[in-house]
Amino acid sequence: MSTENAPQGEAFERTERTTLTRRAHRGIYDKDFIYDVLDGTFMCNVAYLHNGSPMVLPTGYGRMGDYIYIHGSNKSTMLSSALSGQEVCVLVTLVDGIVLARALYNHSVNYRTVVLYGVPEEVTDLEEKRASFKAYADQIVKGRYEDARPPNDKELATTTVMRIPLTEAVAKMRAGPAMDFDKDLDRDCWAGELFVKQVFSEAVRDPRGDQTAQMPDYVKNYEVLPSKERQETENTSDNV
Repeated sequence: MSTENAPQGEAFERTERTTLTRRAHRGIYDKDFIYDVLDGTFMCNVAYLHNGSPMVLPTGYGRMGDYIYIHGSNKSTMLSSALSGQEVCVLVTLVDGIVLARALYNHSVNYRTVVLYGVPEEVTDLEEKRASFKAYADQIVKGRYEDARPPNDKELATTTVMRIPLTEAVAKMRAGPAMDFDKDLDRDCWAGELFVKQVFSEAVRDPRGDQTAQMPDYVKNYEVLPSKERQETENTSDNV
């Protein structure tokens, strides 16, 4: 997908570090596209410094407006480091397909990814803290917040919530078939794309506690990724 065919709308301002220099046509700054990627999963990787050493950790998150929210124990090293005034980098990736070419050199992966930068802010307002729990729950299982018990004051007090402003971000995307060299097109080797779809197995009831509650529809019909038509692939894509 090239920037000429990228969604057009409100966009993030390009900065020196969000401006792609290699495969620049894959860079997407459209806010709706970036938010769609962020809303398409619930896990991210947060890169930060701890005692001068680079660290990266996977964690869950929820988006609410122009922020992503991350919460954890008050004793969390990642949260205490990230909230020390430093800037962090967050990565979110959706894998859409494995691209099998006729030459190993041209194998690739189709993906949508977002990289964002920001200085985390601690959330101390209790109402915003509660709202962040709903955003987190909805990010994972839409509708769960209305069924499960919300956090009480003690649980909120032992939980650190940080938010990262969505002010500097870029998406990158590859779509389309393999870009084999002409000399390899006649090779007797299957080539194509193996589409990736996240599938969840049958839900199993917790053996403890009440056994009469009916499984809700949001569990029966659970999907992580939004129900959207797969974006049309293009023959103009080149290799990662």
